[in-house]
Amino acid sequence: METPVTTTAPLVVLGGPTATGKTALAIALAERLAARGIPAEIVSADSRQVYRGLDIGTAKVGAEERTRVVHHGIDLVEPDQPFTIADFRTHALAALEALGDRGGIGILAGGTGFWLRAVMRGIDTDALAFDPDVRAKIEADLGRHGVGELARRLRNLAPRLASRTDLRNPRRVVRALEIATLRGDAPLPEPVGYPAPVLGLQLALDPDIQRDWITTRARAQFDAGLVEEARGLRERWDPALPCFSAIGYRESWSHLDGEITLDEAIALDAQHNIGFARRQRSWFRGEPDLAVLDAAADPLPPALAALEAWLLTLGR
Repeated sequence: METPVTTTAPLVVLGGPTATGKTALAIALAERLAARGIPAEIVSADSRQVYRGLDIGTAKVGAEERTRVVHHGIDLVEPDQPFTIADFRTHALAALEALGDRGGIGILAGGTGFWLRAVMRGIDTDALAFDPDVRAKIEADLGRHGVGELARRLRNLAPRLASRTDLRNPRRVVRALEIATLRGDAPLPEPVGYPAPVLGLQLALDPDIQRDWITTRARAQFDAGLVEEARGLRERWDPALPCFSAIGYRESWSHLDGEITLDEAIALDAQHNIGFARRQRSWFRGEPDLAVLDAAADPLPPALAALEAWLLTLGR
């Protein structure tokens, strides 16, 4: 019996820092493709949206939008379940292969740069070292000593790997230290590529404008019930779980515990997201294959123009 041939869907990659409008633009592009009779689905590349229950704090796309466009990469595991970049790549490629078999086009959208890169460049995640015993020991050290001590250890053990790691993100530091413990500071495996055409786009904002957008979004998330969401999550799950390093939850808990006022929690959320966006901008400046669109100047027309030109190269 012959093995069925699968065709991975051509891929639009849409990256960029937090609060730049990636979700809305991805949905608009998917709907334009659908209007032309081309099936289009979105794969979310956000390392916190895979967790069920973390909705408002991760700016997860709502139910109404999901009825308009199929989304993958959302609500895959419970907060206490591990989910690695290898898990994400496996999930994303399976969705994109199924979509390709139906003649569709995928849209990979999100701000977790390494996850975008794992799919669009084909990082061989299976070649990255993994050892559950080493991971458990490092996570225990995280609980005892904090992320700062683990970051210091990573810089000493593997400076090259440390330079590519968000040293304020506990989950990233733990994973990087695990890799460094097992294989030293060796370069990452060579990418194997993506098996279909790729159109790369990224949204960018002037930092001052982005600061205003982030502040407005922070207020909106708290108005939408972020504190209540955080309360419910803490009642069900261990607040030390790595997924709760997502900005918004610890700030909400500090308010619930009477340590800060609501306005202070909102301001702290915005401050942390502004710092996060700064680090994301640095990452995306290193992605020359993603054409830059100004998020403040209505990015839809240039994105559609780029999409139409790309479709012509595909004969679509």
